[in-house]
Amino acid sequence: MSVLVAFSVSPVGAGEDVGALVAEAVRVVRASGLPNRTDAMFTTVEGESWDEVMAVIKAATEAVKAKSPRVGLVLKLDWRDGVSGALESKVATVERHLAAG
Repeated sequence: MSVLVAFSVSPVGAGEDVGALVAEAVRVVRASGLPNRTDAMFTTVEGESWDEVMAVIKAATEAVKAKSPRVGLVLKLDWRDGVSGALESKVATVERHLAAG
């Protein structure tokens, strides 16, 4: 099984420059050892179970909350049996279609 979750944690009330606080969340994700990718809007994490991935997202959110009076969280989830490596394969499929014209 594969659980792929894109999430965005947003510090609220911590000022306009929140990059350092968002980096705290990304640090937690990277330390988890799970496959992950961060872009301008979301960090995506892949694991073998709901509990495994959600534990990482919870810890990342708590890391931001520890330094911010309020936190917002957005999640998008793809939970699928019999799949692994979705973080890379989904992008590879789109790139293959783009290359084909």
